[in-house]
Amino acid sequence: MGDKTAKETIGVLLLNLGGPDSLQAVKPFLYNLFSDRQIIKLGPEFLQKPIAWLISTTRHKKTEGFYSLIGGKSPILDITNAQAKALEEALNQLSDVKVFVAMRYWHPLIEEVVPEIHNAGIRKLIVLSLYPQYSLATTGSSLSKFKEVASKYKMEVSCIESWFNHPLYIEALVDVIRKGMDIFAESREPRAKDMEPDIHILFSAHSLPQKFIDEGDPYVQHIKGTIDGIARRIEIKWHLSYQSKSGPVKWLEPSTDEKLKELAAKGVRNILVVPISFVSDHIETLYEIDILYRQMAEGLGLCLRRTESLNTHPVFIEAMRDIIIKNVKELKWIG
Repeated sequence: MGDKTAKETIGVLLLNLGGPDSLQAVKPFLYNLFSDRQIIKLGPEFLQKPIAWLISTTRHKKTEGFYSLIGGKSPILDITNAQAKALEEALNQLSDVKVFVAMRYWHPLIEEVVPEIHNAGIRKLIVLSLYPQYSLATTGSSLSKFKEVASKYKMEVSCIESWFNHPLYIEALVDVIRKGMDIFAESREPRAKDMEPDIHILFSAHSLPQKFIDEGDPYVQHIKGTIDGIARRIEIKWHLSYQSKSGPVKWLEPSTDEKLKELAAKGVRNILVVPISFVSDHIETLYEIDILYRQMAEGLGLCLRRTESLNTHPVFIEAMRDIIIKNVKELKWIG
């Protein structure tokens, strides 16, 4: 039976960052995050973990406060599981596929899930990073951990590192942007019929230390590639900024809060934020954009709204299905 399963079932592993599943998990999650030297080097290597412990100890109470405002946990695992379920259903129309989920910094951890995949009799595995735009700090770190763990098991593995300009991914983003703009149009004050609301799109991407880009990381180039794909499909006035920086190094600029101030000073009034580097809701969308930036925008006289995250958007699921199928066919794992 095991051999039959091994031949027939193709595994798909979705990799994501992970997030605390309770307020008690915030401190160990932060420790795992700051222990990763591929994200940020905290002094010499032997001090990385002691400094990570110090940061997680001093910062966790404040961070717990943020999570308590969005339901007491990160929704990222629930959403990624829902994405996996929808993707598995879409793929099983074509072949026998089982989709797994693994996280980099909180359970289910990569080191927990890879043995589970092997024990399920799967010997052919496609690994899809849920970061559309490649960075060493995100996809790079997750795949590095995956390869370290997977090297102990006999499996054929194919890793998909980036898909920032996949047509269906772009189409899903265009759809949520159109819907977001429609909401602005419906809610605006009565005005002359021939006047459209002047909506500016603010693409807000997760920040990264500037040093990564200086050393050749393609992240910003990929972000701009995604935006370019969108701008070819829909006429928009757009800006790009970066959010969620942490740590005492130079980060990508402009930051989203600085960009909001700049746009307000230029007389912009309607801003639709697109969380461009995220494919699901978590603290960066639900707290940082929906609460922090929205309050800041109100103080600046701005009307700020956010597009819905892709989550289980049918076109996004179709994009992942297409990416997997093309990869499997190239490998000749199916006809």
